[in-house]
Amino acid sequence: MIRLIRTRTLDALRTDRAAQTATDATIQSEVTIQRLQQELADARADTARAEGERDALRAQHLLDAEDRVALRMLLRTARKQTATLDRVYVLFRLGQLHSIHASQDSAEATAESQGAARDRWTATPPGAAMPPASEVQWRIQPLPVGRAPA
Repeated sequence: MIRLIRTRTLDALRTDRAAQTATDATIQSEVTIQRLQQELADARADTARAEGERDALRAQHLLDAEDRVALRMLLRTARKQTATLDRVYVLFRLGQLHSIHASQDSAEATAESQGAARDRWTATPPGAAMPPASEVQWRIQPLPVGRAPA
């Protein structure tokens, strides 16, 4: 079977098809543009997030370095103090542990800042019996510092 189509109709069909193809291509291009714009926005967000993490890690690294320096300094200071420290002075208030000090003077100063009388410090003679701790408002007791036996 043969079909006859007029030239004008054929031209109109070709024009419609070309227009439809152009419309399809335009729609496809717009979809592609939207997809690429979304991918670009996602990539920018990922980049911003990564930069934020990088900055936080840099700050943490610097803080860690500063912490290490401070800890080394404190360790050095503690080692120097314990190398020469052979006893500590324990401050008791009414028999309860109040604080520990490196010198008797600092223990007295702490007790005085808490209300102990400045002129009421006395020493118990060696070998003498000490009054019960609960009867003494403030007591400073020296304790030797040493290593535990191995």
